[in-house]
Amino acid sequence: MNILTNPNKLRGFERHIKVDNVSRRSILKGLGLAGGFVLAAPVMSRPGFAAYQTGADKMPHGTVVNPRVFVSIASDGTVTIVAHRAEMGTGVRTSLPMIVAEEMEADWSRVRVQQAPGDEVKFGNQDTDGSRSTRHYLMPMRQIGASARTMLETAAAKRWGVPATEVKAINHEVVHNASGRRIGFGELAADAAKESVPSVEGLRLKDPKDFRYLGKGAIGIVDGRDITVGTARYGADVRLPGMKYAVIARPPVTGGKVASFDGAEAMKVSGVEKVMEVRGWPWPSKFQPLGGIAVIARNTGAAIKGRNALKIVWDDGANGKYESVAYRAELEQAARKPGLVVRKEGDVEAALKGADKVIVGEYYVPHHAHASMEPPVAVADVKGDKAEIWAPVQSAGGTREDVAKTLGIPQENVTVNVTLLGGGFGRKSKCDFALEAALLSKELGAPVKVQWTREDDIRNGFLHTVSVERIEAGLDKNGKVTAWRHRSVAPSIASTFAAGALHQAPFELGMGLVDMPFEIANVQCENPEAAARTRIGWFRSVSNIPRAFAVQSMVGELAHATNRDQKTMLLELIGSPRILKLDSVKDLWNYGEPYDSYPIDTARLRKVVELVADKGGWGRSVPKGHGLGIAAHRSFVSYIATIVEVAFDDKGKLTVSRVDTAIDCGTHVNPERIQAQMEGAVIMGMSFAKYGEITFKDGKVQQGNFDDFPVIRIDESPAVTNVYIAPADPDTPPSGVGEPGLPPVAPALINAIFAATGKRIRALPIGKQLEA
Repeated sequence: MNILTNPNKLRGFERHIKVDNVSRRSILKGLGLAGGFVLAAPVMSRPGFAAYQTGADKMPHGTVVNPRVFVSIASDGTVTIVAHRAEMGTGVRTSLPMIVAEEMEADWSRVRVQQAPGDEVKFGNQDTDGSRSTRHYLMPMRQIGASARTMLETAAAKRWGVPATEVKAINHEVVHNASGRRIGFGELAADAAKESVPSVEGLRLKDPKDFRYLGKGAIGIVDGRDITVGTARYGADVRLPGMKYAVIARPPVTGGKVASFDGAEAMKVSGVEKVMEVRGWPWPSKFQPLGGIAVIARNTGAAIKGRNALKIVWDDGANGKYESVAYRAELEQAARKPGLVVRKEGDVEAALKGADKVIVGEYYVPHHAHASMEPPVAVADVKGDKAEIWAPVQSAGGTREDVAKTLGIPQENVTVNVTLLGGGFGRKSKCDFALEAALLSKELGAPVKVQWTREDDIRNGFLHTVSVERIEAGLDKNGKVTAWRHRSVAPSIASTFAAGALHQAPFELGMGLVDMPFEIANVQCENPEAAARTRIGWFRSVSNIPRAFAVQSMVGELAHATNRDQKTMLLELIGSPRILKLDSVKDLWNYGEPYDSYPIDTARLRKVVELVADKGGWGRSVPKGHGLGIAAHRSFVSYIATIVEVAFDDKGKLTVSRVDTAIDCGTHVNPERIQAQMEGAVIMGMSFAKYGEITFKDGKVQQGNFDDFPVIRIDESPAVTNVYIAPADPDTPPSGVGEPGLPPVAPALINAIFAATGKRIRALPIGKQLEA
């Protein structure tokens, strides 16, 4: 089945983007939809059918493909499509409904999008993370739209007394060409509601050549105007009658707790109503609150002033001596000794001993905070055994489940309303802030908003892991790489869920370590132990960040050592076009996807390298003080290559004048959003590389806001950013977009700096290293 828009029809896209060759009544009430006919009725989840296999059905609650859950049609013809994933800038609230509208033949100007509450039984998995939304829901959403279209066509055919094969839905109407009759969706709604949902296997999907929306990039995000004019509703915008406002003083050291506190001075602050202890869970405890002292007030400002007046004695616990410099030394020592072997091909030890030359690189990436523009915030209203939550959460269904467990109430008694997210990056997959609000509301018997400040977010979040990556590459006398040993040492995300997690989990090892795609005879990957000293969580692109930084920096080092061009060295290492076989890897993690559908295909990796080199003018002459760097990486089953051009003025100031990125993400739905996400990845990657560092002293985070944890400003942004979407085979399934753009940015930048200055940087952030 052909499931791809023709990429050749998308040439010349503007702005530098280039694309080359339950009951019906209760559901209505719960979603706030208009009256009249609705394709909505009590249904249970059933597995989606797809022309290719994905890991969607292995996710909690799988997929739902019944149109009665996702589509409603009012008598005036307005079509409402439910978005069951959270919007945090990726455009998912537009892209998924747009897929339904395309197959349904709905006129997009008459489509409204309704955000779904948390209910994974009804809507299927709602985890908006892992760059999975489109790759898991392209086919299910097409099937939902095709089912709705079929029901409309069947209803029209019955009304006219003609075979269903003689009618066709076209742009919000059903047409009978033989008689010239046509009827609008609104007029058909009541009759279509009586039709049975057709079997998925027998659906007729549109021919991609007839697509009006998918792959065209002509539709802006549905929230665009509201965001622009300031009427969009984020978590902090929620107001309820009688609502209390709370901030919490949390333990400054992970695993710490309150030894004693005095709230007398806080109670003297105008507007403060109560000071109370918040229950905390012993670390590690998944996403449960850290505990601490809450200040309840009539407004957030008063609550913050009250918190500042608190006198608290903390028991810092076992992590009170955590210190970044010493811990980095521990990781470096571990990286220089043998570790758990997680991939082994050939005899690396013998190959390194017999090498003509061995190049060693040791690369360091510090902790990093998400620091999304909107800090965590949640409103909760708990009454008896019922709870309602309003929050910017990436996992509405997971939040519903955790709130129910924490409060000890039935899950069906919990309602989670999802607001727009002012950025997420994985932080808002963890619902500790919503649990805090729920606990306080239950205690106070009133609605409560818990607002995190920027300092709370940076000091009490779930950090991206710190990492040391050590690579030893053996070269023969001809400069060919014959041995590759990579030791990766980093505390694991698994430590957030269970004590004693000293090795990285298979999903972390599968992010650029054991799946390294180079064609080298002798490869060994090792994972020495590392104990976590703070909360570790997934962060945009997760372990791909340190792995791409290390591997692609080593490519640059090998190019220099052998007097080769960076791109030439990279392509030589990638080797011949092939499907990677990793028989030596136990529990190979492939982003949750079946390997048959999403293999590691070096031809696709080569393709993006060649595409970005061609379009980005690799090898072009650059002025004195300029340098070009290239890097490529596969993550979230997509392939990305990036070129960065840097420039140094006569005072040594670094600027980035141009960035080119090529992405092969298979089938794509909304090229404008792909462009935006690649551009955003460049900004985030540069911020990460230039400034991003969270450090610890006495167990405490030393940073707190953008003055000491900066992001790049507009004057530091690239003057030109180009994005190229690689053509894909018509049967190539969609892959990730939100995260894959980030990993190649830092190594491409570092390689460019070396090309310009001859200085090799092996530790992030760059900081003042260029001044040394």
